[in-house]
Amino acid sequence: HVEVVWDCLPVREAPPADVPSLGEAERELAEALREATEVLSRLDVAGSGPVAQAALEAYRARAERGREVLAPGYPARAARVLELAQRVGALIAIAHGAGGDGREHGGAVSASEIGARAEALRPVERTARRAQVAAYNALVEERERDRS
Repeated sequence: HVEVVWDCLPVREAPPADVPSLGEAERELAEALREATEVLSRLDVAGSGPVAQAALEAYRARAERGREVLAPGYPARAARVLELAQRVGALIAIAHGAGGDGREHGGAVSASEIGARAEALRPVERTARRAQVAAYNALVEERERDRS
């Protein structure tokens, strides 16, 4: 004999306060990319070499194929923000060296350059994750706006 008991609990309809709106997420991504690009250009430590080149080719191929990133019914802006955030995430992986084995460090030749590059990429990586959450929460945001 198996007995299943379901407890119904109230669910918070709105996303947590630290999740940006789609507009904020899009703006934050653009700003973070601009700032990281400036820092990485100045440091001259962006990802390079055969591993980064292979990762860049794979990234380009995936971007060209195009794909559905959200279920039907999501706003077009949510799909655009999610796609951008995913592309930024892929580019971050390339800039980190793309190998995942810790052996390739792009154009960085010293520990301080590797650290500086990681420091420049960290906020972009965080912003891309926040933008993905904002895109996934877009239906909740839209529902809340419609109620107001």
